[in-house]
Amino acid sequence: MGGIRGFGRLDDGRAVNAHAIGDPAQLSAEILDLGGILARLRVRGADGPVDVVLGLGDARAYGGDPAFLGQLIGRYGNRIAGATFELAGRRHALDANEGRNHLHGGAHGFGHRPWRVEAHSGEALVLSLRSPAGEGGYPGALDVRATYRVEGDVLSLVFAARCDAATPFNPTHHPYFNLAGDRTVPAAAQWLQVPASHYLPVDGELIPFGEVAPVAGTPFDFRIARGLAIAAPHPQLEAGGGLDHCLVLDPGRGFTAALYSPHSGLAMRIDSDAPGLQLYGGQGLARQHPGLGDGICLEPQDYPDAPNRPAFPPAILAPGRDYRRSIRYRFARPGRDRGWDEVAHALRLDRPGLGSPSGVPA
Repeated sequence: MGGIRGFGRLDDGRAVNAHAIGDPAQLSAEILDLGGILARLRVRGADGPVDVVLGLGDARAYGGDPAFLGQLIGRYGNRIAGATFELAGRRHALDANEGRNHLHGGAHGFGHRPWRVEAHSGEALVLSLRSPAGEGGYPGALDVRATYRVEGDVLSLVFAARCDAATPFNPTHHPYFNLAGDRTVPAAAQWLQVPASHYLPVDGELIPFGEVAPVAGTPFDFRIARGLAIAAPHPQLEAGGGLDHCLVLDPGRGFTAALYSPHSGLAMRIDSDAPGLQLYGGQGLARQHPGLGDGICLEPQDYPDAPNRPAFPPAILAPGRDYRRSIRYRFARPGRDRGWDEVAHALRLDRPGLGSPSGVPA
């Protein structure tokens, strides 16, 4: 594949290109050199290609996108309270772009920046970005490389980075998934499993209290696959306006998350070395992009506000250290793909009540 097409221009006149990788007959992606945005991801379904991520039509539509659709996120994914933190005895002030708080790297976040194309082939796209010292308030110059690769039915994303001074660093990825392939199908119609026995409760600004709470008896318990629709009220759902919480992944887990659509029969398994998974139900999309449709975000990452929470695992990149984080998305159709067992063991699709797409036994 490996093609390039113009994707329009931003309001300031900058041209944006879409870079294709993968095999249209199996799994293919289009990634923008703006924000490293995953603008399209098509998976082979029972009746042809299925679009499984939400995307916009041209570059201008992505300019200043408040939903962070498909973006590479950094320097720090999620929120930092008060847009400030202390490191080595020095207080640093960051861009405040969500009220008084810092979200997804602020105004200088990676997802709003042009990335340099280092290499592009039919299977892979390598992007790079330099974030100078002081950008957005962060200490240290940071060099980041993001590599997208398609191999068979797997899309992988690997972040690599180095800095010259200690800095908070928590990159993640922000696609909105709807495996139904039909944007009118509610995202909550999908089934999800996450091996997380705890989560981080948040306040009304979606900042963690610092408590690591058990998921048992809460709407955040996805240890056994279930639908995303929430019937019972919960104070934490009111705080987040729905699902918008970091799930604390269990040590020794076999995977990060698994998602399944009874409508298409498609399933996805996510594997990552990150300690947490932000689950966002996409409840802001109807306001931010009317008519776009429904999708959910599953964002492997470090804990939100970790630079201000000594009890949380640190998310500080030391100078001279080689950073690496990987995220792997594997897609399969039950009963049809050799790789299906890797997804099905998590979702337990033989369990009664999960739902049965056409041609797939329940």
